[in-house]
Amino acid sequence: MTVWIALPLFAQLGVGLLAGGLIGAVHFASLALNLRLFSSGRLLPALALQLVRVASSVAALVVVSRFGLAALLAAALGLLLARQLKVRRMRP
Repeated sequence: MTVWIALPLFAQLGVGLLAGGLIGAVHFASLALNLRLFSSGRLLPALALQLVRVASSVAALVVVSRFGLAALLAAALGLLLARQLKVRRMRP
């Protein structure tokens, strides 16, 4: 794998964490819309949104992986942190 931009380790971690947080925020925010679509019986728009949601998250993580392994691992951590924040916010 060829790294696009050779960043120092701390920069890879920062870029990855920021990107992962943004990817996760968009991913899990659209999950709420997806849930509403499925629960209202709108199957085709829900499936289309599901496909776009997962494909865009995967594509964004592939782009992040081009900055290096540390960036990808930090992005995964950012995605998990975004998930944790969303779950905590949705609790009653």
